[in-house]
Amino acid sequence: MTALAATATSDLWSAWSLDPLALICAALAVGFFLSGWRRLHRRRPEAAPWTRIPLFLAGVAIVLVALVSPLDAIAEEYLQSAHMLQHVLLADLGIALTLVALRGPLSLFFLPRDLLAPLARTTWLRRALSFLLRPWVAVSLWLAALVAWHVPALYDAALENQLVHRLEHLSLVVVGLLVWSVIIDPTGHGRLSLTGRIGVAVVVFWAGQLLAYVFVFGFEPYYDVYVDAPERLFGLSPLTDQKLAGVVMMVEQALTLGAAIVVLVLAARRGRQPRRGSVEPAEI
Repeated sequence: MTALAATATSDLWSAWSLDPLALICAALAVGFFLSGWRRLHRRRPEAAPWTRIPLFLAGVAIVLVALVSPLDAIAEEYLQSAHMLQHVLLADLGIALTLVALRGPLSLFFLPRDLLAPLARTTWLRRALSFLLRPWVAVSLWLAALVAWHVPALYDAALENQLVHRLEHLSLVVVGLLVWSVIIDPTGHGRLSLTGRIGVAVVVFWAGQLLAYVFVFGFEPYYDVYVDAPERLFGLSPLTDQKLAGVVMMVEQALTLGAAIVVLVLAARRGRQPRRGSVEPAEI
């Protein structure tokens, strides 16, 4: 490694972008959450336990790490596996943690009443959300975004154009919010039964695995930007890096969606168990 390359690589690991838009959005989300948590905790402490705070903060922190840490710079020019990690942190893990933290009555306290009331009365917004949160719509949009942004032409466009890159990240957050809202059902809307939510989680899991297989079992690198990278971080070849990207996606979804499936299956089994003192079917 030349002295110039060594200097560039050293600078890369300290490349925190501190994107103002990302920081402002994160600060607003945390501010809304803490305000809503405090209001609900005063009325019903059991509905807003202290454990929800670190859970929400962890979710926001994960999204921020994906956007402003050196991971973003490494993903743009050096490693596809870093780019894949960035995507799954944005669309899965960070979103899932924040929605788990908001589940129950707390979800209705997230926005201040003066903001929530007019939004709730906006007919077109309610209709749009109702449509987007239909399971087949949410899953289709999630799958479309995931596949589209990994098409080489769009992938390269996102790396070359900052506006397209922001659109990519925004779309991943939005589709992540949609599909995880269907799976977690934080507001308790009941659009789907537990069995239906398990089905959605399984479909999303296998769709993600199939996309990961494309990278794991590929015979050549798909993206020129990583083939032409100025430095081979960790000594990874472009093809090995691409296979690692697939593994990253497989492992992350196995952890997040796998955990969701287990929790939902256990909840469904508890729901089927007869209450104490009730007559079991075999006794009838």
